[in-house]
Amino acid sequence: MTSYTSEYPSIPFDPAFKKFFEDFYAASDKPDAHDAYVENFTKDATLIMASKKAHGSQEILALRKGLWEKVASRVHNPIKIFPYGPNSNEVMLHGTVNYGLKAGGESSVDWAAYARLVKDEGKVKMEFYQVYLDTGAQNK
Repeated sequence: MTSYTSEYPSIPFDPAFKKFFEDFYAASDKPDAHDAYVENFTKDATLIMASKKAHGSQEILALRKGLWEKVASRVHNPIKIFPYGPNSNEVMLHGTVNYGLKAGGESSVDWAAYARLVKDEGKVKMEFYQVYLDTGAQNK
């Protein structure tokens, strides 16, 4: 089993936010967890994945399904998460993701992201998430 635990700087950060990221990347790596993935976002959230942009649950669902069209498996490793300050709801993240491709072979990509979190009816969700992929550093 893969661990989705990240390193954090030594500042106060909501433990619910830490747990959220662990659960989020676990859902991200399950090919059939489309609905569970979308539930991690507010209904009017914005998701930007490299050059693809989605706004709202339906567009995020469509984008999520598209991300699995050529990929058989993926494993995220969120290495470090940096809150913008003590008890902030905004973070910068960086890590790697390894892909198993449906056409055969594997690929690894470094990524960075910005996320803004909220508590929606007591549940942590993202209202904004933008991922920057370093496609120039892919290992094929």
